[in-house]
Amino acid sequence: MAGDTPELTRLLLTRYSLAKDRSVKLDKGTEFSAQINPADVSHNFSISYNENKAQGAAYVEPKFSASDNEELSFSITLDGTGVVPLTPGLAPDVKGQLAQLNKVVYEYVDLKCEPPYVRVLWGTLIFFGRMKTMDTQYTLFKPGGDVLRAKIKLTFVGAMSTDKDSKVTLRSSTASTTRTVTVKAGDSLGALCDDVYGDCTAFMKVARYNGLTDFRNIPPGTVLKFPPVEA
Repeated sequence: MAGDTPELTRLLLTRYSLAKDRSVKLDKGTEFSAQINPADVSHNFSISYNENKAQGAAYVEPKFSASDNEELSFSITLDGTGVVPLTPGLAPDVKGQLAQLNKVVYEYVDLKCEPPYVRVLWGTLIFFGRMKTMDTQYTLFKPGGDVLRAKIKLTFVGAMSTDKDSKVTLRSSTASTTRTVTVKAGDSLGALCDDVYGDCTAFMKVARYNGLTDFRNIPPGTVLKFPPVEA
């Protein structure tokens, strides 16, 4: 209807764990919903290159080394003045709110002795990772020194699945070494090149390197050599 205002969606932090098949299992009992949504969010992607120069060289072509993990940064405000409505289950004071936030993003997982996985959800934004840094700035106090408001800057680093991480590592290592792959039924040379190099168009180079006369019909069991990217 005309004049209707959209329902407020609050940024939600939820602990999760990974099953053996790498599927995500959310812990709905360990969540933190922001009172005040971030004013801005920074989502960073980066790639590392090998730029070592030979002595006397004026220029070197950057060589792909690895894809770095994504990072997500934003700030939220904890308020204990009573002016800002509390979200369900949130402590009324900043000290209690900070303890609840720590339980979601910082406290180590029992038995594993490692920081938790956290899902960040806000509107169309969804991010899976682990907290990298948490900076707390206290901005308002009672006359006796009790904290009434705090600004929390959080940075999360993306958590890769085992499958994705192994492919990134494989592509990085293949940059300087020759790797062998045994062809399985259903494999195509283009798909294998995509797994090894991250580039399916390298199939002609690999075909020539292995002396293949018909790269479209490679019998299962064939052992192929994938040369370094510089070869």
